Amino acid sequence: MKLNTDELTKRYYSIGEVADIFGVSKSLIRFWEAEFDSLKPHKNSKGDRRFTKQNIEQLLLIYNLVKERGFTLKGAKQEIAEKRERHFKKEKTIKKLKEIRRFLVKLRGEI
Repeated sequence: MKLNTDELTKRYYSIGEVADIFGVSKSLIRFWEAEFDSLKPHKNSKGDRRFTKQNIEQLLLIYNLVKERGFTLKGAKQEIAEKRERHFKKEKTIKKLKEIRRFLVKLRGEI
């Protein structure tokens, strides 16, 4: 599925709109919400789900893993967790490299 999330202009999308975007049923969206802890759309006072751009990006990842790449739900959950862990490791490495760079720039200034 080729969805450009930059084209999403509304602040919130209903579950029906999200289901239409992905071409799946509303019940599948609710099922994925129950299965994936990272997917937590806002709910209004009536309990209607309101999906943000971030929620739709999470659904796009889930859709890609499950529908397009054939992952099981367990495998998709594991892949998302590993992706999150890789992201944190990458951020930690970048932070450390920036610290080293600052030190080297300071050292160069002292020479």
